Amino acid sequence: MDTNNWRPTAPGGEPVMDMGDWRAQLQPDSRQRIVNKIMDTLKRHLPFSGQEVLQELKKIAVRFEEKNYTAATNQSDYLRKISLKMLTMETKSQNTIPTTGNANKPLGPGVVEQPPDEKGEASSKEV
Repeated sequence: MDTNNWRPTAPGGEPVMDMGDWRAQLQPDSRQRIVNKIMDTLKRHLPFSGQEVLQELKKIAVRFEEKNYTAATNQSDYLRKISLKMLTMETKSQNTIPTTGNANKPLGPGVVEQPPDEKGEASSKEV
């Protein structure tokens, strides 16, 4: 049985705030700034058009941040994981040589590229 992720709960079922947990010391506005930086990176490297696609990119950025926030063992690990994935996206974007003259052409109507996964590989998603 894996007890590494066990968190005590209060009588109402809510997790008890562990003051030793690094997450308790990270302000919500700090997380929002990180989501905004992820959004900036996504917008810079993924072609998009329209408000609906922009909202989908926002959802992707929030899920990406939440996943790393939950998985990280400390604040340095959290920032390192996000930074590495954003750097991977930057590097792949710079090293991509377009095969046609449409380097900025969207992937298709309602299709956005996902941020790099744990292996640093990006994928596309229909929205």
